[in-house]
Amino acid sequence: MANVKEYSVEEKLSALLNLQKIESKLDEIQILKGELPIEVSDLEDEIQGLHARETRIEEEVNGINEFIEQKKNIIKDSGELIKKYEKQSENVKNNREFEAINKEIEMQTLEMKLAEKHIKDASEEISDKARLLESAKKNIATKEGNLKHKKGELEKIISETEKEENEFRKLSAEAREKVDPRLLTSFERIRKNYRNGLAVVSIVRDACGGCFNAIPPQRQSEIRQRKKILVCENCGRILVDDDLDAQVNL
Repeated sequence: MANVKEYSVEEKLSALLNLQKIESKLDEIQILKGELPIEVSDLEDEIQGLHARETRIEEEVNGINEFIEQKKNIIKDSGELIKKYEKQSENVKNNREFEAINKEIEMQTLEMKLAEKHIKDASEEISDKARLLESAKKNIATKEGNLKHKKGELEKIISETEKEENEFRKLSAEAREKVDPRLLTSFERIRKNYRNGLAVVSIVRDACGGCFNAIPPQRQSEIRQRKKILVCENCGRILVDDDLDAQVNL
């Protein structure tokens, strides 16, 4: 069975500190990108939603146009029936036939008027839809302009930092392999708790380099001895002495 090397506390702290410095470099690159990745993603989602709305309005307009065509056909058919009934009225033999034909003419006339009203209402609805469609298209054009600009900014930053970022990601993967798995889990958990991503900090002017809470002299002495992993009693970050911090360089 192969012997597994036992790392000293100092070696464990050095490995953690090295990883922290690498991750901090990667954090700096992300800060350069700022909110651009989120803004680009949000704009893409908005544009997709606006295109869906544009398509929906166009489909609604097509449906209204079909409805108008149906009503126009009703007007045409009713007009032809009225002509037919008017011609029949010339040859009626009694009042009953005359009244029946007049009733049919009245019904078809009402059908035509109702269809004309439907066409008028539908045409007004199309005008409203056209305004909505024009607004959606203008909004899309504006958003696409913003997206193009922000994508350009992001691509410029990525092109400038890509090589450096890839190098640090490689270093991060290598550094993680040298960190005790349990310490790595704690490291990741602490990093997520703070926006600046600092999980390992040194003592700065007798205080925690993360929360700046004062550290008692006895505690500082224990940290400098590097005999055990010690954390800030206020913020929970892992503490190292400034000498070790100076020794661990990228």
